[in-house]
Amino acid sequence: MKYSVDENGFYGDFGGAFIPELLHHNCDELKAAFDKYFYTEEFQSEFRGLLKDYVGRPSPLYYAPKLSEKFGTNILLKREDLNHTGAHKVNNTIGQALLAKRMGKTKILAETGAGQHGVATATICALLGLECTVFMGEIDIARQAPNVARMKMLGATVVAATSGSKTLKDATNEAIRYWINNPETYYLIGSVVGPHPYPAIVAEFQAIISEEIRKQLLEKYGKETPDYVIACVGGGSNAAGAFYHFLDDEEVKLIAVEAAGLGVDSGETAATMQKGSEGIIHGSKTMLMQDEDGQIVEPYSISAGLDYPGVGPLHAHLFKTGRGTFLNATDDEALQAAFLLTKEEGIIPALESSHALAVLEKIDFKPQDIVVLNLSGRGDKDLETYMKFSEKYS
Repeated sequence: MKYSVDENGFYGDFGGAFIPELLHHNCDELKAAFDKYFYTEEFQSEFRGLLKDYVGRPSPLYYAPKLSEKFGTNILLKREDLNHTGAHKVNNTIGQALLAKRMGKTKILAETGAGQHGVATATICALLGLECTVFMGEIDIARQAPNVARMKMLGATVVAATSGSKTLKDATNEAIRYWINNPETYYLIGSVVGPHPYPAIVAEFQAIISEEIRKQLLEKYGKETPDYVIACVGGGSNAAGAFYHFLDDEEVKLIAVEAAGLGVDSGETAATMQKGSEGIIHGSKTMLMQDEDGQIVEPYSISAGLDYPGVGPLHAHLFKTGRGTFLNATDDEALQAAFLLTKEEGIIPALESSHALAVLEKIDFKPQDIVVLNLSGRGDKDLETYMKFSEKYS
């Protein structure tokens, strides 16, 4: 595959493992465990069994009649919001937790922005009897209170990151520091970011999304490939999963949507591809927002899950090669899209997913096009934010 990771953990120019020597053993150990267990019938049976009976997969591919009429095309929503825990994140946490258990690890470490990965990690740790510590930015703890409560109820210890912008980047920084000091802990990364082999492993576990899309399209339309696949991108795990089995189908247009915040040129944005350049963040060479001295520029988005100054190396590669088209949506556009979906289809989306919805009006679709939009999560966690703006957008 042209867009696959190579043996050194690179997608084209991006990837690798730029980490302290102390952590190389952990990453090598993880890669060896993945190679040993992932492809076995026993692992696949347990993994897919849990996805089916615990998570509720396959998630539906729902034809949205009112959205389709409004935008003059065929819009199908991949309903990851209907998964147990409310988002795509659980696909990956189950896979990694099963690996951790086979590696003899009993303590799990995670970072989270919107809290969906934290909840999904705490959930699978409760199921498998593993100790769970989750780092989360102080600002995200305040704006994602329902998910914090869920993590604690599930038995996780939630640790506030109080440095920097007090959001996802800082939670990741603190988690990596903790990992360096506690290398016996299994670090369960939530997106296609970080040092090799994490981006590739997370993409493999999330690939179930596009695997199902192909089967569902074949049932509905007699062909496995859509014209468009659209997904929001922060680190990019839901997009990696939705794109994965279409990467080599060049006729399928892959649309990634970043958070523009208050505007791409406002200074309050998380649109990495528009404002970023090549650099290293959290152990990986990728595209990130940085100043001329290489210092990280603080990102901003109303959406905690997209409030990240970088992007996974796979997405950086898709951007540089032109295989993926990277658009963006502002806070205002995402909120408008969220209220539109709620009123038209009776589905309250996560703020992250609302960014993907927001670009429907920016693309010139043909009436016969089949457009698959990955609805990565549900909006329960964002209700407080939505209520603040309900009068404006209702």
